[in-house]
Amino acid sequence: MTPIRENILLHTIRKRPADSFKGTYGHVTLIGGNVNYGGAIIMASSAAVYSGAGLVSTLTDPVNRSSLHSWCPEAMFADFHDQTEVVRLTESADVVVLGPGLGTDALAQQIVQTVFTTVKPRQVLVVDGSAITLVAQQKLQFPDAEIILTPHQMEWQRLSGISIPDQTESANQAAVSRLKATVVLKSHRTEVYTSTGVYQNTTGTPAQATGGMGDTLAGIVGGFVAQFSNHSNAVLAAVYTHSAIADQLAENQYVVLPHQIIQNLPAFMKVHEAK
Repeated sequence: MTPIRENILLHTIRKRPADSFKGTYGHVTLIGGNVNYGGAIIMASSAAVYSGAGLVSTLTDPVNRSSLHSWCPEAMFADFHDQTEVVRLTESADVVVLGPGLGTDALAQQIVQTVFTTVKPRQVLVVDGSAITLVAQQKLQFPDAEIILTPHQMEWQRLSGISIPDQTESANQAAVSRLKATVVLKSHRTEVYTSTGVYQNTTGTPAQATGGMGDTLAGIVGGFVAQFSNHSNAVLAAVYTHSAIADQLAENQYVVLPHQIIQNLPAFMKVHEAK
């Protein structure tokens, strides 16, 4: 297993060309946030914006509109009850992040099925949170697109059938090969399974043990993959960045909150951009 180290950032975060515009940095559509879990999609959307995605559209329950615009006015709102909007904003995206705070009710199932039938091979689909649970429960087949999964260990158990004590590198790699996806297996030392190998994060702190960390990581992954052409490197850089910022913050505080990581993303990326 190859360690993920700081040098991945210099191989990934590029200096922005003078003639670039918002379209240069990709359109990310994020889908989630039911009436009870709006914070999840707000954190994921904010992370995509702050990590540099050119355009961010958020499909969520209307109850979250005011909070979304209060926290992140750069994100565009749409109602995820409107299947026409789900299709339109899925079709127009370079990257779709599906699942933060989505839930597992009938509407969530319908949304997942709509997205799965809409995405095309040219697109990246990041499947997170309750969307992973729905795939496992409903035994859904992933669509023909570039799939990135961001499960925690229990979600991975549901999806792969591998119990947490048995989630070894070889067992996980076999399951990843069957799924034909990139898998970010979240833990205290997150592991990333890609087509180029298996990697383990070298950053991270117990101060991150709070709700919303995974939603934030999913948003950073979406933002990085939308911008940077080497998608394997983009995922590795997103994982490293998320925890490296937390490490810095944890030097002076007992708990690191997801929104604090989000707010520190632009400055951290500036320091680590390619020279």
